[in-house]
Amino acid sequence: MKTTILPALLLSIPTGALAQAPDDAGDTPSIIVTGTGLSLPPGTPAYGSVVIDRARLQDSASGRIESVLGDVAGFQQFRRSDSRSANPSAQGATLRALGGNASSRTLLLLDGVPMADPFFGYIPFNALVPDRLSVVRVTRGGGIGAFGAGAVAGTIELASATRDQLPTFAASAFYGSRDSTELSASLTPDLGSGYVSLSGRWDKGDGFQTTPKGQRVAATVPAAYDGWSTNIRAVAPVSANAELQFRATLFEDNRTLRFAGADSMSQGQDASIRYINRGPWQVDALAYIQARNFSNIVMSSSTFRKSLDQRNTPSTGLGGKIELRPPVGGNHLLRVGVDTRFATGDMFEDAFNANIASNPATFRRHAGGKALTSGIFVEDDWTIGKLVLTGGVRADRWSIRNGFYRQVSATTGAVTNSAFADRSDWEMSGRVGALYRMTEAIALRGAAYSGFRLPTLNELYRPFVVFPITTQANAALTPEKLKGAEAGIDLTPAPGVTLSATAFYNRLDDAIANVTINATTRQRRNVDRIVAKGIELTAAAALGDMRLSASYAYSHSSVRAPGEPFDGLTPAQSPRHAASATIAYSPAQGPTLSTTLRYVAKQYEDDLQSDVLPDALTLDAIARLPVGHGVTLVARGENLFDEKVVTRNAGGSMDLGTPRTLWIGISFAN
Repeated sequence: MKTTILPALLLSIPTGALAQAPDDAGDTPSIIVTGTGLSLPPGTPAYGSVVIDRARLQDSASGRIESVLGDVAGFQQFRRSDSRSANPSAQGATLRALGGNASSRTLLLLDGVPMADPFFGYIPFNALVPDRLSVVRVTRGGGIGAFGAGAVAGTIELASATRDQLPTFAASAFYGSRDSTELSASLTPDLGSGYVSLSGRWDKGDGFQTTPKGQRVAATVPAAYDGWSTNIRAVAPVSANAELQFRATLFEDNRTLRFAGADSMSQGQDASIRYINRGPWQVDALAYIQARNFSNIVMSSSTFRKSLDQRNTPSTGLGGKIELRPPVGGNHLLRVGVDTRFATGDMFEDAFNANIASNPATFRRHAGGKALTSGIFVEDDWTIGKLVLTGGVRADRWSIRNGFYRQVSATTGAVTNSAFADRSDWEMSGRVGALYRMTEAIALRGAAYSGFRLPTLNELYRPFVVFPITTQANAALTPEKLKGAEAGIDLTPAPGVTLSATAFYNRLDDAIANVTINATTRQRRNVDRIVAKGIELTAAAALGDMRLSASYAYSHSSVRAPGEPFDGLTPAQSPRHAASATIAYSPAQGPTLSTTLRYVAKQYEDDLQSDVLPDALTLDAIARLPVGHGVTLVARGENLFDEKVVTRNAGGSMDLGTPRTLWIGISFAN
C-alpha cells in the first residue's frame, strides 16, 4: 500500500510527529505502510530526539550521511574528516562530548540492524547513502531497547525509504573539484503487493592535499578515494498485518592518506531479514550477518618507506532480536524482547624496518578474539491523560573469549605468544522518563538512564600507528558504564514552529581513552570517569516554501583520573561548542536552494591538551533547477569559505579536512 510515510515514522514535539499507538487492545493503526518498522512508542519523546527528514537528507552538499548528521550539534566522529579522507577505522560516532574514541559510543541502526563494524566498532558511512533513506532519528543519551548495549552516548536510527518515496527509476551524475565523480542509480519496481529496490553508487576522486603546504615533501600525495556500494531491499506482505523485509548491502572503499603508498581498504557484505506483524500481538523480529574486512599501510614520515602493513583484518558479525508487544490495554504499550550480538575477528599485520633501503620485514603478527552480548529487555509506556510515563530495564550477559596475540620475528623466527583469559559477566541497565503536555504548545520532559559498552576487539587486541605515534591495545579493558539524567522543554509557539531545550548530565565510568605514555606512545586504558554536562538547543520552522532548522550544543566535559596528569582536563576530540543552521527554499515547482552553516569550537588532539585543533566555521550549499521531464540540474558547494579545518595535530604535524569543493551534476527521476 502506497501512503505517506512520515506521519508513521517521525517523532513528536519538537522535531517530528508522534506515531500513534493502538487505542484499544486488539486495534491496529488505520494506516499501514509497507517497508517500515513498528510505530514509535508514545513515551519516545520523553528522551528527546532530533529528526532529519528525507528532504534534508537529499539536500546534502557532500552527498554523504556523516555530513547530514552534523546537523545535530554534538554529533562527531573521532576526527573531523569525512569518509573520503579519513582512515576508515577512525569513523567512530559519538555524541555529547564524551571523549574521542575511534570506536562508536553511539548505537547506529539501519532498519533496526546495528551497522558498526564487528571488529573495530566504526561506522561504514560510505555504504549509507542518504538517497536510500526516509528519515534519521538521533536520540542523545543512554538507551536500553533492542541492541541497547553499547548506546552509551545515544542512538542513531536510520530508516530506508519506502515505495511511495522512491521513483521507479532514478539516476544522477556529478563532476566536482579535483576530478571527482559521483554516479548513482536506483530501480524500484512493484513486485506483487510488495516491491524491490536495487541501488548503486560509485564515488571516485583525486582528492585534496590533507598535508599543509609547508609540511609537504616529495612523497606527499592528495587523499585520493575510490569507493562503491550496492543495496537491494525487498518488502513482501505475507498477510494483512504482516510482512517480510530483506536487505543486502555490498561495499568497498579505497583511500590514500598523506603519503604515496599509505593505502587503506574497507569492504563489507551485509544481509538481514526482518519480520513485522502489526496485528493485536505486534512482533518485530530480525536476523543479520556481516562479513567485513580492512587493510591499511602505514608509511614512515621520515623515510617514506612502509613501516607497517595491516594486510588483513577479516571479521564477522551475527545477531538478531525478537520484540513482542502484547495487547495489554489502550493506556499501556508493553515491549518485551531479547537480542544477541556476536563478533569475531582477526588481525594479520607485518612490520617493516623503514630505516633500511631494502625495507625488510621485521615481525609477523596475528591477533584476535571473540565477543558475545545477549540481553533481555522489558519496557512499558503508560499514558495518563496529558502525562506519559515510560520505563524499562535490560539485563545483558557478555563474554570476551579466545583472545590472543602472536608475534614472530621475520629474521630469527623467535615467537611471542600471549593468550588472554576468557571473561564474562552480567550488566544491568535501565531508563525512566516522563512527558507532560501542559498545553498544545508546551511539553515538559525528563529522563534518567544507565548503560554500558563492551570494548571492541580492536581496542582489546590491535595496536595502531598514526606515525610517529603508536597506540597500544589493552586486553585487560573493562566495559564502559554510563549514568545520566536530562530535563527538557518542547515548545510549539505557532503552527510549523518548534523549539526545544535540554539540560543534561552524563557520567561515563571506566571510560576507554588513548592515554599518553611518552612522546611517541599511547595506550588504550580505562580512566576513572568522564563527566559531560551541558545544554542542547534545537529549532525548526516551516514557513511557506521556507524551511529553517538550527541546533546548538554546549558541552562541558572533563576527565576524572586522580593522580594522572590529565585529571580535570577536557577529553580528547571534545569541543565545548557546536552549532549548525540550515535555511532551505523549496517551492513545489521551480528552483530550490539550501544552505548550511556549521561551527565547531576548538578541541584537543590528545589527553594532555598539548595539541590544539582550532575552531572552524564552514558553509555548504546546494541548488536545484528542474528543466522538465524529470530532469534536474544540480549545483553543490562544500566549505564555500575554504575554511582551514585541522583534523589532526601531532606535535605540529597536521592533517586538514575538506577544502572548497564545487560540484555540477544532473539528476533524473521517473
